[in-house]
Amino acid sequence: MKKSKFNQQVQEELNSARKKHGPMLSAHEGYAVILEELDEVWEEVKKRTKERDMVNLYTELIQVSAMAQKMAEDVVLPVLKNKK
Repeated sequence: MKKSKFNQQVQEELNSARKKHGPMLSAHEGYAVILEELDEVWEEVKKRTKERDMVNLYTELIQVSAMAQKMAEDVVLPVLKNKK
């Protein structure tokens, strides 16, 4: 199955974040990063519809998705693998 453009952009964002920041070290760090990105989504959502920057909203959604994947891969999956 071919990845969607959105999924490809999430992967690019994830790769960039890994190069720039390395792995997430805790659930608290992951939560904080995701919350920061989600707050940026909320800032666009709160605007009147005609005033929203949909390109910025799309970009922030890519970042939320990438950080959720990063937290899952860096923090959650290693613990789950050790429980098997």
